[in-house]
Amino acid sequence: MKNYKLLIEYDGTRYYGWQRQPNQTTIQGKLESVLSLMCGKDVEVIGAGRTDGGVHARGMTANVNLDTELSPEEIRDYLNRYLPDDIAVLEVKEASPRFHARYNAIGKTYQYTCYDGDVKPVFDRKYYTRLEEKPDVERMRQAAEVLMGEHDFRNFCVNPRMKKSTVRLVDRIVIERDGGYIRFTFHGTGFLQNMVRIMVGTLLEVGCGRMTVEQVKEVLENPERQKAGPTAPAQGLCLMRVDYD
Repeated sequence: MKNYKLLIEYDGTRYYGWQRQPNQTTIQGKLESVLSLMCGKDVEVIGAGRTDGGVHARGMTANVNLDTELSPEEIRDYLNRYLPDDIAVLEVKEASPRFHARYNAIGKTYQYTCYDGDVKPVFDRKYYTRLEEKPDVERMRQAAEVLMGEHDFRNFCVNPRMKKSTVRLVDRIVIERDGGYIRFTFHGTGFLQNMVRIMVGTLLEVGCGRMTVEQVKEVLENPERQKAGPTAPAQGLCLMRVDYD
């Protein structure tokens, strides 16, 4: 039995997120189904996080313990032969027995893509959120400065019954315009459920003049979730990278 580290990318459009769920199609479920067939017994795949339904990934990391004589390259090829076309395993490496994709992660990078151009890009349609207004990028950058640092992000979590600490460190937020595209890139030690999407929704409210930078400061301190902006749609979000020592 060996522990393997997997690097995975997927189009999350038709999935109910990463986490295995009864009677639902998920990324974890698909991976476990193929690997269980390969090994002849049930296996558990551990992901670095639990992306929501409709969210994509270019750099999800996972680990799995397998009893197989196949080489890492052969495991990768087997997975890609039997996985659906919207999931790909980019790399399989043998890892230390103690490696855990979730517990050993020290940082994550997410990118959220919006589009406010005059003509919608047809071939990217599943990977951005269409905006009806043109937000002010500079105002959003000012609000992003408020969100950076170590804060209690309880107002940016969709789960009101969160029992664990809601303090997180967000050390980088970059907002870039490229023609009609606006891309928000977030890096931090970890993110709460829907946290990135709520941050994007809040920043867009500032960019469209419905919130001020001062109000964003209040959101970080006020315990009422409704003070934050709306949760941006899932399809614009992509997990880009997971960091390890």
